[in-house]
Amino acid sequence: MTLDQARLDAFVGRMLGELGAASIVPLVRIGDELGLYAALRDAGPTTAKALAERTRTHERCIQEWLAAHAAAGYLDYHQASETFEMTPEQAAVFADPESPVNMLGGFEVIASSVVDAPRVAEAFRSGKGLGWHERCDCLFSGVERFFRAGYGEHLVRDWLPALDGVVEKLSEGARVADVGCGHGASTILMAQAFPRSNFAGFDYHAGSIQRARAAAEEAGVAGNTRFATLAATDVPVRGFDLVTMFDCLHDMGDPIGAASHLRTTLSADGVLMLVEPMAGDRLEDNLNAVSRLYYAASTMICTPVSMAQEVGLALGAQAGEARLADVLAEAGFSRVRRAAETPFNMILEARP
Repeated sequence: MTLDQARLDAFVGRMLGELGAASIVPLVRIGDELGLYAALRDAGPTTAKALAERTRTHERCIQEWLAAHAAAGYLDYHQASETFEMTPEQAAVFADPESPVNMLGGFEVIASSVVDAPRVAEAFRSGKGLGWHERCDCLFSGVERFFRAGYGEHLVRDWLPALDGVVEKLSEGARVADVGCGHGASTILMAQAFPRSNFAGFDYHAGSIQRARAAAEEAGVAGNTRFATLAATDVPVRGFDLVTMFDCLHDMGDPIGAASHLRTTLSADGVLMLVEPMAGDRLEDNLNAVSRLYYAASTMICTPVSMAQEVGLALGAQAGEARLADVLAEAGFSRVRRAAETPFNMILEARP
């Protein structure tokens, strides 16, 4: 093989950028944990000393943390005054928990993958997978935070109205099952928007259900929500008007069996809303920035999680619409359509 020096130089330059991006992940986690981003947002142009005093941290550590963020372009540095400042755009990503582009949860998920890497490597060797319940705790909160941003922006405003006749039922009073609800972010958003409806959240991970109950109390929707620790195949048959699954079907060991059972829990005119990561049907359709994140997450999280369960189909986070439609058809759904989409998610409507 003959090296092309220009191509090598370009690739090495890219790798330096990749290493810089990876190296700042723990710095972002520290900033999140210590409240540094919120303090920067509120302070305006500030020095390391002032930020350290505001956050009760050590000035020398803060100086280096700020310099790293400025070098990464995550903060602005003003040379004349030797101050650091967070722009509104940077604040939307790092300091506003309600922002649709808040990325702190994503950094938390990446940190969890680093912690879990040795056990995932063993799953590569054994093929036995690594269960969701066996993961670093920051995975659970990170996933909720990362996806909640998009759910808050689109779920009530765009996705539910895209389903035929569903908003009308929810407004009048419907029965809804949110399967694989995790910490309950999606359940709570729907319960807040439709107080006449009743929402049941189900997840096999007991710790997530405990957090979901607390979050519902905090959000003031405990009256029309309830949560139970159950697998998808154990959800009771209660004639639900709507069953929702947010970014979880591909994590299940037996997604066909799960979808088949959930079909039986629907009322005669009930709807399954399936929210899954955006993906094309072919690998070549997915060679982009979003799929880069999703393939990495699928390798470290979704695929080994599925392999750790019965059947272990391992759809992965980039299954694509055609494969998902096949799963739903095998589960007995006769009508499947893409109802809505964002750069991060596709929303499928399935009817028996």
